[in-house]
Amino acid sequence: MRRVLITPVIVVTLLLGAQAANAACSVEYKAKRDNPLELFYDVAQVGGDCSIAAVTPKLAKKLKKKGLTLLKVLSVKKQ
Repeated sequence: MRRVLITPVIVVTLLLGAQAANAACSVEYKAKRDNPLELFYDVAQVGGDCSIAAVTPKLAKKLKKKGLTLLKVLSVKKQ
């Protein structure tokens, strides 16, 4: 009987762990655009690890596509 109960518990635990690893992060940042100079403050969603070191390159790439340069990541919060 225990074996039947343990298997669903393990599956649920693994699924919840996978969801946490792919959780989105809210990233508060400052960016700029040149010619003419425009400064931006905004919040973006970035997936993956929610540390400043992990989200900085992802956010910079995302902003570059919009013609912006990332100046500083102010905060990162898990969602």
